[in-house]
Amino acid sequence: MDRLRSLTAQLTASRARSDELFDLVIPDAVYDRPIPERNRIIFYLGHLDAFDWNLICQHTFEMDSFNREFDRLFAFGIDPTDGNLPQDRPGDWPSVAEIRRYDQRVREKVDECLKRSSKEHQLMFHVAIEHRMMHEETLAYMLHNLPLNQKRLRPEMHRPLTQPVTHSQVEIPAGPVSMGLSPSEQTPFGWDNEFNEHQEHVDGFSIDVYNVTNGQFLEFIQAGGYEDRALWPDADWNWIQSTNSKCPVFWSQRNDRWFLRLMFDEIELPMSWPVYVSHAEASAYASWRGKSLPSEAQYHRAAFGSRDRHNRMYPWGDDAPMPHHGNFDFVQWSPTHVNAHPRGSSAFGVADLMSNGWEWTSTLFQPFPGFEAFQFYKGYSADFFDGKHYVLKGASPRTAATLIRRSFRNFFQAHFPVIYATFRCVGD
Repeated sequence: MDRLRSLTAQLTASRARSDELFDLVIPDAVYDRPIPERNRIIFYLGHLDAFDWNLICQHTFEMDSFNREFDRLFAFGIDPTDGNLPQDRPGDWPSVAEIRRYDQRVREKVDECLKRSSKEHQLMFHVAIEHRMMHEETLAYMLHNLPLNQKRLRPEMHRPLTQPVTHSQVEIPAGPVSMGLSPSEQTPFGWDNEFNEHQEHVDGFSIDVYNVTNGQFLEFIQAGGYEDRALWPDADWNWIQSTNSKCPVFWSQRNDRWFLRLMFDEIELPMSWPVYVSHAEASAYASWRGKSLPSEAQYHRAAFGSRDRHNRMYPWGDDAPMPHHGNFDFVQWSPTHVNAHPRGSSAFGVADLMSNGWEWTSTLFQPFPGFEAFQFYKGYSADFFDGKHYVLKGASPRTAATLIRRSFRNFFQAHFPVIYATFRCVGD
């Protein structure tokens, strides 16, 4: 019964957050496409509940559909793997009122299913809830790219910098890391790519205490980093040239001043906030410094390792995530200064490892040994074991606390610049 109450509370809260996101968009902008690679906003208004219907009501409980057209129309919407951009037009989509009526009816049916679900059924509800939570973050990326005059603006409060940021690296001794989940592990849920648990040995290395800040990345720009061909592999250089990128996507320059576009405002560039960039830009910066991005295993060693060979559940220990540990779980829309959460540091003193922005790694997204795709969602991971997606670890300000677990693996393409992803550098 406690498990059922927990699932009901999580589903209710997640629906409220996703509804709140859609309510930020003014009516005239609902059919816009803020990110060229993604569907229009209107698609996601139907997608979250259509996913729940298709997975739970239709697949698990074998209920008869009341709107097969919408079930299919809103079924899938993730970044394209063929390199082609969507070609639909606003007139191809139903009205907001039609979609909202569909969503409401789906929710009623899903709630009925949840009330009569068995323990075996509840895996599907975990999938549905985490799917919605992940979209609440990706929708934030999308709405971040929507012009300010197309959103209902809200005030944002930013914590002042209390202590100067002193950039340094810390030595991480060689040692074992525990990667992935065991099928018998007592966690509520894990995605297929989180299995199976295995051990790896990591050689000693040094790593930045803090994520690379806007101020540090500005030095890279001022040194001509975007024009230095030697820092960019061919595919990354071609992308930079084709997009005419000269700075991170959320930055702008007017005269000699730099500004940062937030969700609801534009402010002078905060030099002590983590920089949000693509994998390509992060890699170029690391090369410029004569270093590299950490591997997934190195991240695990720095985040969850300790000198006594014990692997922690979280960087700060085994206590559940709380606000004093970092910037996550929808508390804020924007980053904080990289040194704002010392109580969230790892055993080796590395800060913000599950807070303030996802962290790019050098590891291509590939299956762990013994990987088995979910039979009810075969393409969730397997479609992206393509040599083009990289693993990200950690959490951003818009990441649900439920997703802040040691085994969770985020993944994106190298040339996708609009996500809340930062990085740090490692050396031998």
